[in-house]
Amino acid sequence: MSKLSKIRNFCIIAHIDHGKTTLSDRLLEATQTVSARDMQAQLLDSMDLERERGITIKSHPVTLKHKAADGIDYIFNLIDTPGHVDFSYEVSRSLTACEGALLLVDAAQGIEAQTVANAHLALDLGMEVIPVINKIDLPGSDIPLVKQQLEDILAIPADEAILASAKAGKGIPEIMEAIIQRVPPPRWGEHPHTRTLIFDCVYDAYKGVICFVRVFSGTIKRGDTILMMSDGTKAEVKEVGIFSPSMKPSSTIEAGWVGYIVTNIKDVSEIKIGDTITTAANPATEMLPGYKEVRPMVFSGLYPIDTSDYEKLKVSMGKLQLNDSALVFTPESSVALGFGFRCGFLGLLHMEIVTERIRREYDLDIISTYPSVVYKVLKTDGTEIEVHNPVNMPDPAEITSISEPTIKATLHIPSKSIGDILALATEKRGYVDHTETLDESRVMMVAHLPLNEILVDFNDRLKSITKGYGSMDYELSDYQQSKLVRLDILVNGETVDAFSSIVHMERSEAKGRQLCEKLKEILPRQMFKIAIQASVGSKVVARETISALRKDVTAKCYGGDISRKRKLLEKQKEGKKRMKQIGKVSIPQEAFVDILKSTSR
Repeated sequence: MSKLSKIRNFCIIAHIDHGKTTLSDRLLEATQTVSARDMQAQLLDSMDLERERGITIKSHPVTLKHKAADGIDYIFNLIDTPGHVDFSYEVSRSLTACEGALLLVDAAQGIEAQTVANAHLALDLGMEVIPVINKIDLPGSDIPLVKQQLEDILAIPADEAILASAKAGKGIPEIMEAIIQRVPPPRWGEHPHTRTLIFDCVYDAYKGVICFVRVFSGTIKRGDTILMMSDGTKAEVKEVGIFSPSMKPSSTIEAGWVGYIVTNIKDVSEIKIGDTITTAANPATEMLPGYKEVRPMVFSGLYPIDTSDYEKLKVSMGKLQLNDSALVFTPESSVALGFGFRCGFLGLLHMEIVTERIRREYDLDIISTYPSVVYKVLKTDGTEIEVHNPVNMPDPAEITSISEPTIKATLHIPSKSIGDILALATEKRGYVDHTETLDESRVMMVAHLPLNEILVDFNDRLKSITKGYGSMDYELSDYQQSKLVRLDILVNGETVDAFSSIVHMERSEAKGRQLCEKLKEILPRQMFKIAIQASVGSKVVARETISALRKDVTAKCYGGDISRKRKLLEKQKEGKKRMKQIGKVSIPQEAFVDILKSTSR
């Protein structure tokens, strides 16, 4: 038996909260990779954020050694993957490094939107998919229904499904046996040159850049000179090893293995995830098939609250980008907020996680601006430009048309919520294309919606309407023309660029009124009246006024002629008029934080 035939590379894919991490914990226990003393729940979720929220954010590889029933020792390379739609790029990278996948389905909740998306991702790559029905010991589990859904929705034979309970440890031996029997041995191992895929990276303060790799052919050992095939960068290998589950150095990593490589590269920007590593002495000519380039869908500005932290934020973003290749950022400056970055994210959860990681891992106080998407603007001179930031929107007189990105959303909802979800889609300027009945209690809707409308509260509203049973998956669709305008907020006649946003014409008045009212509550009063206005172009659509603080100038008058008091009040009025002409309203940082928090809910 060859070495490769004893290796199995697989990952676990599922919808969020269907038990992936719990199953990986049981597999670690069953193969005794971790001693009982060191075992803890969510062992592969190493980030505090992952443990707090109970979600997986990063892929986590681990090498397991398993003695099969026939006495042969096998090596399992498992990559635990995230389940949320925002982290599907992590899933696609993990799948590229594997030959098989365990598709986990919750016995009580059935097949959800992300289950379908991840299953199709694996099947499109030609992988072996092993269905596992998890949580069979729950009182609400309905195994026959889930089996029916497997056949109807995913066209996977129901008799292939393994029944398990990861929490109770049921079905684990059957899963291990299925991995050996059904997952094929590592592919492309016979290639004459060394080819290794980088599927993830982390930055270590002491070691520098650590690449997580899957070796497809050849071997890599300490001291080798390697070559990055995308740009020809050369580097010396300082250390190689495997995950068990922490990093364990070894002399070499061979074909079929999943491990890590530490090089002498210290600059995070020199490594590209999805790149192929080969040896400089005998380089390969053909790269491994990578995965598609990540396209950010949501943009937001990140600024340090203390402007002296700009350089620290720049370095932190660079390190984080290596660990999260979907994050893109470019420097930008704002009159109100100073220097910062325009960042691209895959979705709102991704944005929330990135900002939280910057705060925790790099000890930075940051503020994020209202999220927006990329608009295409056709100007009167025939040129088309992309607008990432509302501030860069041209003058209305120069615009012929504005197009916004739309999405095709797949919603899995209880059938009794159809009416409310149709109303929600209409409210968000979308429409439902078609509805498909999955079983007697669930339906699948396909809806087309503007991406801008689902940014803030769509998912929360969906969960609220369906009492937590609804799920959503979406993919980017076409750009469509729409009546969009830039809404500006003016304080004392001056535009505050941090509050600018692009909204639909019909919503501009309501949105402007909401922002003006909020600012009136937040902004401190001055010695003169402050006008807060929302404007579209030159037209003011909403206004609030903060009344002036007034000093009692007549307090020193004890009686006497009324003209004495009138003279003092007139003098005060003149002073206020002059102050208003020269006075500037400085908006405190807390006001930005408060307003941006309230508008991003």
